[in-house]
Amino acid sequence: MPSLDVVSSVDLQFLANAINNTRREIATRYDFRSVKTEIELDQKEKNIHIVSGDEWKVKTVKDMLIGQCIRQKVDPKSLESGEIDTVSTSVAKLDIKVIEGISKEIGQKMVKYIKGLKIKVQPAILDNKLRITGKQIDDLQEIMRLLDDQDWGVPLQYVNMKS
Repeated sequence: MPSLDVVSSVDLQFLANAINNTRREIATRYDFRSVKTEIELDQKEKNIHIVSGDEWKVKTVKDMLIGQCIRQKVDPKSLESGEIDTVSTSVAKLDIKVIEGISKEIGQKMVKYIKGLKIKVQPAILDNKLRITGKQIDDLQEIMRLLDDQDWGVPLQYVNMKS
């Protein structure tokens, strides 16, 4: 019986490349010359820490990071930005969380959507992914297309397609 897994994952190497490119871009910008600006990736906690001179510079670094993520084919939907914390008049911080996996709430919405389509497939939530089984591969491909047409708030990848 054909099956397919729907997951949401981020390749941390591509994200690290995007962060390194952002650092290079910061080093060449004139408006960042006299300001200490840092951007770091914590791979264990899956967080990105941005520290700069003021709120505007932190927003600019975040925009540069998003641009580099798009170039590296890392979906910006997988980055959840927090509030900009102004520590003092000369330091502002921002923590960005890297989201991986499909949450239970989104998984339940996806299952409800798939069942409402009246296509002969069976969706099931497994940990942080969604497994879809059906009798025909064409049905699974149709589900993939329909899921991509919707905005779920997380990037979706399709893996382990078995026939």
